[in-house]
Amino acid sequence: MIIEEKSYCENSCANKCPCKEYCPLGSALKLIGGKWKIPILCALHQDGTTRYNELKRKINGITNTMLASSLKELENDGLVCRRQYDEMPVRVEYALTSACDDLIPILNQLAKWGSKVNSGEGSK
Repeated sequence: MIIEEKSYCENSCANKCPCKEYCPLGSALKLIGGKWKIPILCALHQDGTTRYNELKRKINGITNTMLASSLKELENDGLVCRRQYDEMPVRVEYALTSACDDLIPILNQLAKWGSKVNSGEGSK
């Protein structure tokens, strides 16, 4: 793992992980880790405020259980906000919070890097 500034992981990554103490990089990856969180964040970024069933249709292969669980975790971590309207039938919408303002460009760069690595450009 290459970290430009040692201060990010001075006590952990520099010592070959697993992290023995607080690691900001590890903490960030924990927030967005798992199979479904990044697709959820990307769908909400692309489409803006979205209802639950719309989100489920956009994310191929996700189950109701995994969508509900992932949304709850993202909400608890402050990355997604849930708004429930007082009407029948109940309407619930999800949107990104301002905490994602810095995250989305990072995910875009990570996607570019992934494309580069998958195409063979990033290998030696």
